[in-house]
Amino acid sequence: MPTIMTPAELDAREDLADWRYVLGRLEATFRCPTFGAAGRLALAIAEAADAADHHPDLDVRYPGVLRVTLTTHAAGAETTDLDVAMAATITDLAASAAATSEPSAAQGYEVGIDALDVEAVVPFWEAVLGYGRLGRADGPINLVDPARVGPAVWFQQMDAPRPQRNRLHLDVTVSPEIAEQRVAAAIAAGGRLVSDEHARSWWVLADAEENEVCVCTWLDR
Repeated sequence: MPTIMTPAELDAREDLADWRYVLGRLEATFRCPTFGAAGRLALAIAEAADAADHHPDLDVRYPGVLRVTLTTHAAGAETTDLDVAMAATITDLAASAAATSEPSAAQGYEVGIDALDVEAVVPFWEAVLGYGRLGRADGPINLVDPARVGPAVWFQQMDAPRPQRNRLHLDVTVSPEIAEQRVAAAIAAGGRLVSDEHARSWWVLADAEENEVCVCTWLDR
């Protein structure tokens, strides 16, 4: 079984100079001479990952930036010794490709939602975002994007209500053919329709504690 590693253990390793621990994952950013070079480095990493049967997420951006993130799917998305081994392989491949490491570029973000009754609002956000629960029993509930693209959402237990109008909401933009399904699923999961005045451009929904979200499409803009 993979060995789970703590952030302190990862930070202490001298062989992870290109990597940083951010929001439960190892992350590295490499700047390549050209966009094509970044694509070729991504291909080399993909081939090494297939050989090791351990796969990172790769994101190639213009003009030649490759972002790599590592977790161990078989260990519930924890960071393990398997990630350390793959990180070392990727560092070697990047050096051979004349890629420059940018460790300080590591960054993650997530959305926090305060709630008095967390279990009452989680199903709504799970449905409206199309996310799934991250199976960790020792902390707050986290919802994660199955495609590992969007930010995670976590829920913080409140001790007392905050009666002011919420000052922040999410916009979730989806393809038009699933918009009404997403709205219906969110309402069935405990939410309510605040307004469909601007549908099909957007529907305004709220969870059981009046935190708002808009389900949006490009239609009728």
